Amino acid sequence: MNQPYIVGWGHTPFGKLDNIDFVQLIRDAALPAIESAGLTPSDIDGIFVGHFNAGFVQQDFTASLMGVAIPEFRHTPAVRMENACATGSAAIWSALDALAAGRFKRVLVLGIEKMNTLPNKEIGEILLKASFVQEEGHTEGGFAGVFGQIASGYFERFGDQSDALAAISAKNHSNGVHNPYAHMRRDLGFDFCRNPSDKNPFVAGPLKRSDCSLVSDGAAALVLSSEPLPGAKVPAVRWRSRTHVNEFLPLSRRDPTRFEGAALAWQKGLANAQRTLDDLQFVETHDCFTIAEMLEYEAMGLAPHGQGARVILDGVTCKDGKLPVNPSGGLKSRGHPIGATGVSQHVMAAMQLSGQAGDMQIKGAHTGAVFNMGGAAVANYLSVLEAT
Repeated sequence: MNQPYIVGWGHTPFGKLDNIDFVQLIRDAALPAIESAGLTPSDIDGIFVGHFNAGFVQQDFTASLMGVAIPEFRHTPAVRMENACATGSAAIWSALDALAAGRFKRVLVLGIEKMNTLPNKEIGEILLKASFVQEEGHTEGGFAGVFGQIASGYFERFGDQSDALAAISAKNHSNGVHNPYAHMRRDLGFDFCRNPSDKNPFVAGPLKRSDCSLVSDGAAALVLSSEPLPGAKVPAVRWRSRTHVNEFLPLSRRDPTRFEGAALAWQKGLANAQRTLDDLQFVETHDCFTIAEMLEYEAMGLAPHGQGARVILDGVTCKDGKLPVNPSGGLKSRGHPIGATGVSQHVMAAMQLSGQAGDMQIKGAHTGAVFNMGGAAVANYLSVLEAT
């Protein structure tokens, strides 16, 4: 079976977008994606929307808003997907399934979220709905508290990793300076990220504010096709493999310091792609917290369990390293509007592989990977992508 293609994309700036309403966000991401594919809205066979929501905005039934935002979509089939922080990838996977079934030939995937609609305490309570509420729903500090506990457990077992976490944060903020869509385009530097201060206090366990991704609004969109489109304005990017592996939701039922579901996704995804880590020029990974990126180094096979710190401290994942990770700045700098994140990561990868990444560009990038996870490594999605 032929692998599907990314043939167009659009991306709004991420940030605190108080003056842009939800419907306008849809237009601002979807219309550029369709235009870059050389299509019009009438050429789209189906729409797949990733939107977590869970109370951020009052309006639900998000897929129906596509026709409100773009009237040409009035009669186009549209459906909404949700899978915690992997909501965007869940929408992509559903779109790919529709293409593989032959039901559609050209589809639009939109990931979207407006999070800055409530006080921080309520935002934290909403995000905790993506944990095992029965056991973790009252964690102090919200999801930062959940990952703070993961970091504390890792530190207790393997020693203080603060240097490594600060280096990850500093790397991603340095990379994000060059991303025109990033929520925070500021190079914070290692010293700021390493040392607690009034502007960088501890948030949960050993995690400081600089270890936590931003609460962001924004949208991203992809046009996917069963074949390259001769009229597209951007080079097509092709999937070599796609993998989805789930894991226990309760942290009490697994070792929180190991992302075993993520590791299995990497093993299966690389095997199905007939590629190894050495064949990749970059990875866009899910750094919702710096401890997550470090554990993902171990999951992808860059280091054994307990030795992830050496990957960043040796410069392996820096932009000029052997395997650059998050050249876009990652969630840490780009921002993390929940439903948009997985789609955004794929847009960043497509820009790299088509040579359209500007100052973010990794020279000679022809194969890359995207890892997006929902919850604390519960829903694990991996795409291996290549230039055509």
